[in-house]
Amino acid sequence: MLQEVLTAAVAAGAAVAVYAGVAARVVRQYERGVVFRFGRLREGIRGPGFTMVLPFVDRLHKVNMQIVTMPVPAQEGITRDNVTVRVDAVVYFKVVDPANAIIEVEDYRFAVSQMAQTSLRSIIGKSDLDDLLSNREQLNQGLELMIDSPAVGWGVQIDRVEIKDVSLPETMKRSMARQAEADRERRARVINADAELQASKKLAEAAAVMSEQPAALQLRLLQTVVAVAAEKNSTLVLPFPVELLRFLERAAPAPGAPDSAPAQTPAPAPTPTPTASAQPAFAEPDTVPAVEAGAAEPALPLEGPAAPAPPAGAEGPPAG
Repeated sequence: MLQEVLTAAVAAGAAVAVYAGVAARVVRQYERGVVFRFGRLREGIRGPGFTMVLPFVDRLHKVNMQIVTMPVPAQEGITRDNVTVRVDAVVYFKVVDPANAIIEVEDYRFAVSQMAQTSLRSIIGKSDLDDLLSNREQLNQGLELMIDSPAVGWGVQIDRVEIKDVSLPETMKRSMARQAEADRERRARVINADAELQASKKLAEAAAVMSEQPAALQLRLLQTVVAVAAEKNSTLVLPFPVELLRFLERAAPAPGAPDSAPAQTPAPAPTPTPTASAQPAFAEPDTVPAVEAGAAEPALPLEGPAAPAPPAGAEGPPAG
């Protein structure tokens, strides 16, 4: 009799152990359990830890409550300003209601992925290229709202949406590079012009100061010579001030003036002026005037140009 009791007790214990092994479940800390009994949802969500279910009657579905990182495949679309781009993004979401995540949607991960792709294409068509490149924060918020609206009924909460990359055609990249280069060149020219304006004002002030002290111009000239000589060049350019050139111009003799004072020459002998009783200026070759003794011989007239006319009021030579 005792043996039969022990055998029954051992059999009962074995049955309990088998039942406990079949009915026992362990839910992790980041999971929640949803129990279906004969296909009907039972109230109450099983928390983390050890739990029991009825074997062959209850079914336990574990739902991950962690934040899921889901990459959105690159979507190709045309922006509002007719530019073809490829945009990819990443979605961060988590389950906040395990029961709805199991009941309301067949596969909430696949549903969120498809919703993210369609929303991304919609955002591309509503935005300009400049918004996709520079105003991503606002686009991320709009994309998050578009995905989160239907996901709320699925027991899923969208935590964050980020646009990762925007791929442009090569022609558009070259056009944007030329535009950026032209803008940089324009700003460089404006800066150079502003620098020239400021330099001209400073030079005008320096010229006004130097005009008060002429020696300052000479010191500046010497400083320029020292700066040029420091380069160890074989050719030295020495600028001359305009005042020095004007001084040399004033010191130069006038054109046409003799280089030195003319030498003194003896005055020519006075020419005797004929009178009324004097002999004619030109005598015949066969006529020789009388010469007194001791007197110098008169100079013979030479052939040449006619003698100068007698002064006014003098009588002319007698008629021959």
